[in-house]
Amino acid sequence: MSARDQLLVVIDPVARRTDGESVRIAKDVLGAGAAVRVALPDGPEDFTKALARRGARRLVVVGDDRALLRAVGALHRERDLTACTLSVVPVGAAQTLARALGVPAGAVAAARAVLEGAERRLDLLVDDSDGVVLGDLRIPPIAAAPGGAEAGADAEGHAPASASAAEGHTWLRTCQSFVRTLAARPSRAPAAPAPSPARLRVEADGVTLVDLDRTVEGVRVLVSTGTGGLAQVEVRPSSVGAEAAPLRVRARTVTVSGADFRYRADAVVAGPVRTRTWTVRPRAWGLTLPR
Repeated sequence: MSARDQLLVVIDPVARRTDGESVRIAKDVLGAGAAVRVALPDGPEDFTKALARRGARRLVVVGDDRALLRAVGALHRERDLTACTLSVVPVGAAQTLARALGVPAGAVAAARAVLEGAERRLDLLVDDSDGVVLGDLRIPPIAAAPGGAEAGADAEGHAPASASAAEGHTWLRTCQSFVRTLAARPSRAPAAPAPSPARLRVEADGVTLVDLDRTVEGVRVLVSTGTGGLAQVEVRPSSVGAEAAPLRVRARTVTVSGADFRYRADAVVAGPVRTRTWTVRPRAWGLTLPR
C-alpha cells in the first residue's frame, strides 16, 4: 500500500465537541478509500505531538480554521512543512480561511477531495517571530461583532417545557407567551468601535510607503499565490475631507513599526509589538485540493 493510501487523521477536540456528526461522516468517507489511523488529541500540545507521529502517512486535519493554522504553524516550526502535504476537512463554525484556499464545503466533499485531489503548492507569509499567515494580515485587527442571539435562543428553547408544566393555567401561559415573544427578538449588540488612526511606518521591500508623521486607518497584507512570490500590500492613509486613495504595491517583505500595535494574522490576534517583519516564502507548503 502506497503512502498516499495511508492517512493519519488528526481530529481537533473543538470539532469533536461542536459537530460530532460531521466528524463521523468524514471518518467514514476517508476510511472507505484509504487505510486510516485516527488521532484524538486533547489539546494543542497533544495536537502537535500527533503531527510528529505521522511517519510516512499523509496528514489530514479535521477541524476549523484555527486547527489548520495550528497544524501549519507546528510543521513550520519543526522545519517539516515543505516535505509534508497537508489535507483538511473543515468542521466547525470558522471555515472562512479553508474556503478561501479552495477546500470544498461539507464533510463529504472535503473528504473526497482528500482521497481524489492533488497537491497545490501555496505561498506562506512568515514573520520574524516564526508566526505564519496563510491568507491575510490586518492592522489593526478587525474585531468580531459582539454576540447577543444566544441568550434569546436559549430562553425560547426552554419555554415549551415551562408551558407544559403550567397546563391549565391560562394566565401563566399568557405570561409565558409574552416572555417567548420578547426572547425571540434579537438583542441589539453594541456596535464595535471603529479603530483609531495609528502612526505607523510601513515599508515594502525596504521602501517606505508611509512614515510616522502620517496616520493610517489600516494596513492589509494578502498572501496571493501566482504573483511570483509577492504579497499584495494595501495601506489606507487617514484623510481630512476627501477620502485618501489607498496605497497598493506588491512586495516580498513588509515591515511595520511604530507605537505598540496589534494585528490579526488570519484568525489569530497577536501583539502588541513595536515592530514586525513579514516575508513571503514562495510555494512553501502543500495543500490537497480538488483536481
